[in-house]
Amino acid sequence: MKLFHGSNQYIQSIDLSKSKPFKDFGQAFYLSEEIEQAQKMAEAKVIQFGGDVSITEFDFNKNLLSNNQLNVKIFNSYNKEWAEFIFNNRDENQKFTHSYDIVYGPIADDYIGLQIRDFKRNNITFEQFLNKIQYHKGITFQYAFCTKKAIEKLIRV
Repeated sequence: MKLFHGSNQYIQSIDLSKSKPFKDFGQAFYLSEEIEQAQKMAEAKVIQFGGDVSITEFDFNKNLLSNNQLNVKIFNSYNKEWAEFIFNNRDENQKFTHSYDIVYGPIADDYIGLQIRDFKRNNITFEQFLNKIQYHKGITFQYAFCTKKAIEKLIRV
């Protein structure tokens, strides 16, 4: 399958240490099956940091998601487990780590920081938190390649 990474620079090689912590599925290299999603991410990165819109394409053997060569976590929809996982990864006061090589699931809303603060202050219930962190432009999925072992399975096109 084809996966796309949108950035403000072309990706020559993947270095997880350059990935930001406290993202939806933790510190990882994020990709999408949708080139449009990668394009939107690249445009946002250019606005934030400058540079040029760049889409890097990769081939990935989809069978690796289910053949037990990699430790994979899949969230097929917005649900309580997904929201708890996102909360744990995004909460900068926690030292949460997980052992997955790849995590696949829906993207959280861009304003998740506000929702985390409201939930921690008991201003919203967990159910409200779950509803508010769902991506408001419709469900879009992402792949997080969290380990070197997983990244080695990506072939840059």
